[in-house]
Amino acid sequence: MNGRDLVRSWGGVGAGRAARGIRVVRAAWHRRRSDAVGLPPRGAERARVPGQVLGAEPEPGGGVIRFARSELRIVVAVGGAVFLGWDGAMPEPSYALAGGPPEVDPRAVLEPDKDGGWRVVAERLTVVVSRHGAVEVCTPGGLVLRRELPPRWWEPVDGGAARWTQRAEVAADARFFGLGGRTSGPRLRDGAYRLWDGAVPVAVPVQLVVADASAHLVFHDTTWDGTVVLREGEEGAGSGHDRAGRCEVRMDGGPLRCWVVVGTPARVLNAWVALTGAPALPPAWALGHQHARDFADEQEVREVVAGYRERDLPLAAVQLDAGHHDEGRAFSVDQDRFPKLRGLAEELRRDGVRLVSAVDAAVRVVPEDVVYEGGSAVDAFVRDASGRTVRGEGRAGESVFPDFTHARARAWWGGLYEERLEQGFAGFWHGAHEPSAWDGFGEPSLPRSARHALEGRGGDHREAHNVDALCMARAAYEGLRELAPGERPFVLSRSGWAGSQRYGGVWSQDAGAGWPGLRASLSRVLGLGLCGVAYSGTDVGGLGGDPSPELYLRWFQLGAYLPLFRTRTGARAGRREPWEFGSGVLEHARVALLERRRLLPYFVTLAHLGRWTGTPWVRPLWWGAPEDRALRDCEDAFLLGDSLLVAPVLDPGTERRAVRLPRGRWYDTVTERAYEGPGQVLVDAPRARIPVLARAGAVVPVRGADGALELEVWAPAPGRTGGGVVVPDAGDGWAVPEVERYVTRWDGTRVVVTREWEGGAAEPSRPVRVRGLGGAARGQ
Repeated sequence: MNGRDLVRSWGGVGAGRAARGIRVVRAAWHRRRSDAVGLPPRGAERARVPGQVLGAEPEPGGGVIRFARSELRIVVAVGGAVFLGWDGAMPEPSYALAGGPPEVDPRAVLEPDKDGGWRVVAERLTVVVSRHGAVEVCTPGGLVLRRELPPRWWEPVDGGAARWTQRAEVAADARFFGLGGRTSGPRLRDGAYRLWDGAVPVAVPVQLVVADASAHLVFHDTTWDGTVVLREGEEGAGSGHDRAGRCEVRMDGGPLRCWVVVGTPARVLNAWVALTGAPALPPAWALGHQHARDFADEQEVREVVAGYRERDLPLAAVQLDAGHHDEGRAFSVDQDRFPKLRGLAEELRRDGVRLVSAVDAAVRVVPEDVVYEGGSAVDAFVRDASGRTVRGEGRAGESVFPDFTHARARAWWGGLYEERLEQGFAGFWHGAHEPSAWDGFGEPSLPRSARHALEGRGGDHREAHNVDALCMARAAYEGLRELAPGERPFVLSRSGWAGSQRYGGVWSQDAGAGWPGLRASLSRVLGLGLCGVAYSGTDVGGLGGDPSPELYLRWFQLGAYLPLFRTRTGARAGRREPWEFGSGVLEHARVALLERRRLLPYFVTLAHLGRWTGTPWVRPLWWGAPEDRALRDCEDAFLLGDSLLVAPVLDPGTERRAVRLPRGRWYDTVTERAYEGPGQVLVDAPRARIPVLARAGAVVPVRGADGALELEVWAPAPGRTGGGVVVPDAGDGWAVPEVERYVTRWDGTRVVVTREWEGGAAEPSRPVRVRGLGGAARGQ
């Protein structure tokens, strides 16, 4: 940092924050000095490739192929996922895997291949390894889905972590998705994508590659900083030959190992959550509308809740930002502004509204503070390479940071939520857990040389940074399971990594303001779903900025169909309650809120099915037809489960919009007008609503006028049948609900709905309403 950088840093501080500004700059200097001392300088490096194959040894589920300068272990798991580990890398230890490595498939065999190579043959794929270390993942029929070139390592001559690069080629028609929630779109176009929490909310090295022939998922299981460079292919490029799509993974360290799964998108995601853990099931109340802000005091909370009630606006939860803490100290309450917080929580709960608390990972340095002293007593905080506790500038001031990669620190932290439960909080949303520290320059994080336990293995922040949020969520989830065993925990995180879905959801952080932020927020939710994080959502209206009434309304209408439906405003932004934007917005927002409440049984069903199968609630339009290229390129609409298609308004001044339909008949859920897919149709999108279409034959569980569950059935297309699954929630505990399966069909001129049982079929015991009976389908 030169003098000009220092001046810029100081200039952004402001006269009123001079003392804090000094601490911020000091923390940045300390981080740089710590890394200069604690990390060996990267000097000369020696490049290495696997070299020629020497031989192979079979093992259960595959085998080890030895090369002159490396070795490759291939293991096929039951279910079809295949592990590829170079340089002796094994599936464990891993923060991603749930419950250890999966059971190996004893039917997979290692056998010689042509030209001196080897191959592992399994039921659902074949892995072919050339004599130089190139790896091809093929279908059982021999179609190559992915070709990995021999990897390359750069090893420091003086020792230390080796960098590595892995290049791959895919089909020319393939499209890339995943890598966590990216604002550029669920479809990842040509460019470089960094894998570092904070640079993006959830930087998961998971790619879902979708092509005409098949889909496949690739997960590079290393937590280090890195970059994925993608280039889409092109058919008939140049001289008429296809140009393959390309992917290059560049990592600063860590093991070179990956998992590959081949199949339909549904099968791929099912195998992914089998590896990394089933998504946590949120409590039923968390599927309703939630409102978050930095409330001034208890009275303001009451006023806002009363505003919702008086205007007939359903509200499930109020989320208190970190401003309710006492001088920014974690797990504390400002008694001047919130003197009777527990009474407030009980009052709200009687009205059906839960209270949710923000929890920051940074612990303010305050002598005699119970959290600071308690963490120090159990040695819970991150230390630098010289053994001193790392200090940084958090939101509340000078702070220390728990090492969530240590089991002892997680157990201590999880026990702290007892204070929150005693205050009446029903759920928690985490922040500042990348971990995030405010610095005058450089990246807002801890020194890369900072030491972490890493479950006893030991290592530094380069390896621990990306899993900090995941491990914090684990600490909270496991602590809450112990403190309140009869209730499903509600844990919402700002960041995460592979496997974060085991412990809760992720909100899409600040995707930006304005109409681009609205579009980006949808992209993030879709991307997170394809990485296994089913419960996610957006901050309606954007965290900052000043949204227009139209933008706020369109964002609100989109949020009503996302798993997490939350309005939130930043500390320095204006009020974001629906009535603050005028009577017109208020009326239309009420319609969206009432529809969300009506669809709560459907969201409950999606939550249970997602936990059992790994299928995201919010899905790209191509989910059921990945071979449809037009659907693969569509990013402005999505499927909500199997039954509904949601087409949000993402541009100003829109009253009609084009909607790309998958194959089959679809009904406008308001007008009941029928449309026929595949193809593109124009539909009305008045200010009062966004287009939502129902699939013909669908059975959608809804909340009736009396609050009881009803079945909304959409008429099958002529000569067709339909059906659906309903999972009634058994409460916010752990009881396993009964699954109800329904079939719809035509019987002459009427639609018949039957419930399937093991012993046959019967009429539904629930009220049924059939819709979509009038009019023929319309095409484009």
